[in-house]
Amino acid sequence: MLNANTENLWKIYHTSKDHSVKEKIIENYLPLIKHIVNRMNVKLPSYLEYDDLISYGVFGLLQAIERYDAKKGIKFETYAYSRIKGSIIDELRKIDWIPPGVRKKAKILQNAFAELEQSLGRSVNDEDICKHLNISVDELHKMYSDVATLYNVLTFDDLINIETFKSDSQPEIQAEKQELKEILGKAINKLSPQERLVITLYYYEGLNFKEIANVLDLSQGRISQLHTKAILRLRGHLSRKKTHL
Repeated sequence: MLNANTENLWKIYHTSKDHSVKEKIIENYLPLIKHIVNRMNVKLPSYLEYDDLISYGVFGLLQAIERYDAKKGIKFETYAYSRIKGSIIDELRKIDWIPPGVRKKAKILQNAFAELEQSLGRSVNDEDICKHLNISVDELHKMYSDVATLYNVLTFDDLINIETFKSDSQPEIQAEKQELKEILGKAINKLSPQERLVITLYYYEGLNFKEIANVLDLSQGRISQLHTKAILRLRGHLSRKKTHL
């Protein structure tokens, strides 16, 4: 991504803040935005198009250009990647593109995982969930497929922000979030090997579902289901822990 021309543009822009130079920098990083959008597992509603996501990403890139501090020793591409993806997700949230019915199903499943794993003291399977909700396996898999739309755009930190934090004190909020991150790490280690690997490859290694499917020799649909089930377990686990914080 970064070439001699881009480096030279950065040097000129840091000195001059010339708008035309900034536009050239943006143009040079458009492939990064397209790369991020193409890797996001997002099923767009009919009123949104691919170019809408690109425009959301450009806004994140603009923020990254203005706020980037090279003195911190972080590569701009690394910093911009997070800003661009975060901007796209934030804009999708603003328009509330997830149907209420999907959110309701996600809550039902999350509560089912939380309640059963607490009462049974073990990792529950599809049969346990079906019996608890009085539904068939086909109905459960349909629910997994529906809520995948909601969970496929989560960032790692989104796993923690399940509910509004109880305290308004910033230091306490940060301490609580740090504790939840530690709890989350332990919960990830308790996932099944396949679920844990999907979470690791997706959130830590940055692979998309297609790439993970190739690594594990599974279908993308199966990877999506493993990801969804892992998120349901993790969010259910964290929701129980938050009540004791």
